[in-house]
Amino acid sequence: MNLRHQAIQAIASAKHNLNRVDFKKTHLKDLFGSNVFNEEVQHQLLPKPVFKALQKTIKQGAPLDPSIADAVSTAMKDWAMEKGATHFTHMFQPMTGLTAEKHDTFLQPTSSGKAITEFSGKELVRGEPDASSFPSGGIRATFEARGYTAWDPTSPAFILEGPNGATLVIPTCFISWTGEALDKKTPLLRSMEALSKQAMRILSLFGNTEAKKVFTTVGPEQEYFLIDKNFYYARPDLINAGRTLFGCKPPKGQELEDQYFGTIPERVLACMADTEAELFKLGVPVKTRHNEVAPSQYEIAPIFEDSNLATDHQMLTMDLLRRTADKYGLACLLHEKPFAGINGSGKHNNWSMSTDTGENLLNPGDTPHDNAQFLVFCVAVIRAVAKYPELLRVAVSGAHNDHRLGANEAPPAIISVFLGDQLQDVIDQLEKGAAKSTKQGGFMEIGVSVLPKLPRDAGDRNRTSPFAFTGNKFEFRAVGGSQSVSGPNTVLNTIVAESLDFIATNLEAAVKGGKDLNKAIQDLLPGLIKESKKVLFNGDNYTEEWHKEAEKRGLPNLKNTVDSLPVIIRKDSIELFSKYKVYSERELQSRYLILSENYVKTVNIEGQLTSMIGRTQILPAALRYQGEVAAAVNATKAAGVDNSAQAELLKSLTVTISEFQKGIGELDKALGHHHANGTPYDHAKYYRDHVLPAMNHVRALGDKLEGIVADDLWPLPSYREMLFIK
Repeated sequence: MNLRHQAIQAIASAKHNLNRVDFKKTHLKDLFGSNVFNEEVQHQLLPKPVFKALQKTIKQGAPLDPSIADAVSTAMKDWAMEKGATHFTHMFQPMTGLTAEKHDTFLQPTSSGKAITEFSGKELVRGEPDASSFPSGGIRATFEARGYTAWDPTSPAFILEGPNGATLVIPTCFISWTGEALDKKTPLLRSMEALSKQAMRILSLFGNTEAKKVFTTVGPEQEYFLIDKNFYYARPDLINAGRTLFGCKPPKGQELEDQYFGTIPERVLACMADTEAELFKLGVPVKTRHNEVAPSQYEIAPIFEDSNLATDHQMLTMDLLRRTADKYGLACLLHEKPFAGINGSGKHNNWSMSTDTGENLLNPGDTPHDNAQFLVFCVAVIRAVAKYPELLRVAVSGAHNDHRLGANEAPPAIISVFLGDQLQDVIDQLEKGAAKSTKQGGFMEIGVSVLPKLPRDAGDRNRTSPFAFTGNKFEFRAVGGSQSVSGPNTVLNTIVAESLDFIATNLEAAVKGGKDLNKAIQDLLPGLIKESKKVLFNGDNYTEEWHKEAEKRGLPNLKNTVDSLPVIIRKDSIELFSKYKVYSERELQSRYLILSENYVKTVNIEGQLTSMIGRTQILPAALRYQGEVAAAVNATKAAGVDNSAQAELLKSLTVTISEFQKGIGELDKALGHHHANGTPYDHAKYYRDHVLPAMNHVRALGDKLEGIVADDLWPLPSYREMLFIK
């Protein structure tokens, strides 16, 4: 019995404890935020002046008063220890795309041989993890170790429970000794401030004196796969690369469309409920769970939050999905394309802008044609996407996402904007001079007397658009399933800040010159729409006709990561991010190098795995089967029986095995590329142009062998097993 059959046997005989969460004992509303040092807890535990000062920083962006740190740290420590915490950690988001943490105990030995517990304001505000082994793109040399974590008070601390005690987790930024950002959070916070500043100029023109700050809000939906971990452990490619590097198409995939929104399997539902319970404790507002399109694919979606907090919560969601799945004998796959030929996993980034008083600036109301403030903000977003589509494309780049973008479940690499019938009509009117009416949806007549009349939305949705307006927000659908949303939102915030700056400058000048604000808006917006309408498209983004049309319009089509990376260090990109103090030129250069190196490392790992699995698992199985077939050919020949069919099978099998061995040799040759010469980007181009094609060729032959070799000899769990055996 090979490892694959052992895995199936283990799954068939396994019994899992599915009753780990009892919502009868703890009400949802009591569970939510119970492990978070949130505003309510702060109000109870902090002295009133300290609480007010901290809330002013959190809600209005006021500078943090260093004098309050000791009071906050003491209250935070006492609260955490009551909940079983023994250690604290500064959680940060280095350029690995994951989170990082270093745990320190509250315990402090005394000279008497006893111990006390301490957590000072200094320890709260600043940590010093080793920065030398994190990606820095040249900002830090490997022999220079110093890096700093800085407390981010806008994202509340929380308790992460473990099997033996708990840890106080403090969200932080991560910067180098020289002051540059080494993480993904610092630029995000900078971009939020940049957008807030420009948005407040627009609101000031409209006479809004109540709002003090504008936040960008995000609700990132998360798609993921769950498969039995016995299969996972039998697939070296899933363990080391996150995706299957071999696997022929199963007889049944997703073509029957019976998975989407279907009944959730019992074990999966138990895992989902457990994950949600842990997320509720951490104040993560997850709202939705359901089966996704592909077999064994699922989705979890939260309610909108401030972008910074939503990013932290999204990283927690991915981490808890992985950890909780293990308790139920499952493996959670977040890779953008873990299985070829079926839908991959994205992360729909629902983005909007809101004031600190709760007003959604992208809410059109019932009559968007006469909602001047909404039209200004909406046109600003359209202009930003039209002017900087390549930056949005590079924000979702990566070797993993290259396998997904442009496939049938994901938007193409061409960035366009879908507005829907209602808003498109208003924008068309505005382009001609003035918007005077708004299409209304009315009601749907279902034709069943017992059912109520349902209000019809004024426009349909478009699942093929990479950037779609969906009622009161824009949905950026191109973000990959394993990616942090910080990068895409940093870019989105910055390009919209530039657009708002441009509009505010023009409107301020017009009003200062004596022009009525509404007249100034009517004069300005039509021209901006004319300049930007090339990016507007309400049709099917998957069609070849759209690709040809997009080319005529001059829209960029950066089909892969390597094509998109040079955009990062282009002159206009450097000028944009430097102007709004989001990235310095040095920080952009570092990202360019880091992403280039990451591409090379990712494809190299996959190439090495493809060669190893091919040589040590697939080839031996194929040769054993070749021996069996050869023996059958000889036996039938000796018996004087017609063996032409068996001989033809042997011939086909032998040719395929020979081609497979030759393909592995060519792949090994490509992987022997010397890294000493050339830049990281040069190496990235080489891996795209030489290693990836060689891998794909080996895979095609390996998958062909899977369809020929006897099932009892095939070593790798197949698609038909991993996706359908629950």
